[in-house]
Amino acid sequence: MDSTLACLTAWMPRQRWYAAKGRPPSLRLVAWWDAPTPAGGTVEGDAAELSPADARVRTFLVADEGALPVVLYQIPVVSRATASVDASPDHIIGSPEPGTTFIDGPFDPAYTSALLSLVTRGGQGTGLRAVATGRPTRIVAAEAFRTATVLAGEQSNTSVIYRCEDGSMPIICKVFRQLHAGLNPDIELQTALADAGSAHVPLAIGSLEGRWPGMSGANDTVTGSLAFAQEFLPGVEDAWRVALHAAARGEDFRDRAHALGAATADVHLSLAGLFPVRETQPADREATAATWQRRLAIAIAEVPAIADRRQAIEAVYSRALEIAWPPLQRIHGDYHLGQVLQVPGRGWVLLDFEGEPLRPMSERVQSDLPLRDVAGMLRSFDYVAGSIRLDNPERSPDAVRDWALSARRSFVEGYASTSGIDSDVEGPLLAALELDKAVYEAIYESRNRPTWVTIPVRAVARLVEKPATVG
Repeated sequence: MDSTLACLTAWMPRQRWYAAKGRPPSLRLVAWWDAPTPAGGTVEGDAAELSPADARVRTFLVADEGALPVVLYQIPVVSRATASVDASPDHIIGSPEPGTTFIDGPFDPAYTSALLSLVTRGGQGTGLRAVATGRPTRIVAAEAFRTATVLAGEQSNTSVIYRCEDGSMPIICKVFRQLHAGLNPDIELQTALADAGSAHVPLAIGSLEGRWPGMSGANDTVTGSLAFAQEFLPGVEDAWRVALHAAARGEDFRDRAHALGAATADVHLSLAGLFPVRETQPADREATAATWQRRLAIAIAEVPAIADRRQAIEAVYSRALEIAWPPLQRIHGDYHLGQVLQVPGRGWVLLDFEGEPLRPMSERVQSDLPLRDVAGMLRSFDYVAGSIRLDNPERSPDAVRDWALSARRSFVEGYASTSGIDSDVEGPLLAALELDKAVYEAIYESRNRPTWVTIPVRAVARLVEKPATVG
């Protein structure tokens, strides 16, 4: 096992989903489980000539104890005889012993076949201190899926796309790389919405649930989510690209923004009917205000332009605390244009209800203000305009700004028309939530993309000058 951990330690820092960039992991094996042999046809991937029967599929759960808090990772591994391996070097983990090679599971047909079987047919995988159980939601013919490819560009998870030769509905299965106790909100919310008939989310196909030792050090066992399969919508663009192209061409986006606002409100109404709703308590307001102040203090220390506007920012927060707040409910939690697809004949479809990846799971599953999602989308429209100004400095800033303002207004109007909120009454709260998001963005950009920091800084200036409007 030491050689296995050594391979993983050398390989993990190069992966996009590894959270602690710049330092090697300090790994401890928590558990592992072996996938059952698929009871049906094989799924062929990029390495189609390799037979799943020639491999061992084992998923390791390893704790990175060098992180604070400790992070638990899920590492699916396919072990093959080195002489038979024809995988890309990018997907090879290493050789823990002579003659054996480890391959990153999602890039090998043995793992993708076993994963598909579990989420569509059910069954169990067992091993050392861990059990994985498939939880099918809809009956699909797993044997019809003949190809499996990994979705490119993901940051915190790894998704496998399964397609059929006859062109019927493809499936995408998201493998959660970082594990948490409890049902992942992406599974919980999307499955509930899909089962309730919402047209604004993909159909849920099934999930994979795991049981493993808890991280507290006691002899406890926890249950959590390992993977989630849902309908895949091919050949469509996310709202970020749709909006960016429209803004670059100067196209009127008001109707589409209005429809997006209405779709967002419709999902919020559905969530309010499916999950508990509660009145906002003084403790909720105090906790939110404390978060605003903590984030502002960090921004003041790191972004001089934010420090210059401290009093004006705090005044916006104070106005929000003087009004009544709406009830709390389940929301998307990480809402922006990249989380929405424009599907012909179906309209806007929302994805990825997992919440902010950096927030603890215990926070992501709590009720929250629906206006937080609205604020996130408003910031996303602002980023469209900001990115165009950065890429095309000769472009008229007034034209780009006017495009964003009209899209923002139309989105809020669409949201208000469906949700019934009074945007005038709740304007101070929405302004505070958007301002807090812009302050967070200023911190992020100053640390990671300094040339982009002007986008949130300009937003902060606008929001403190016109705190109760979306224009």
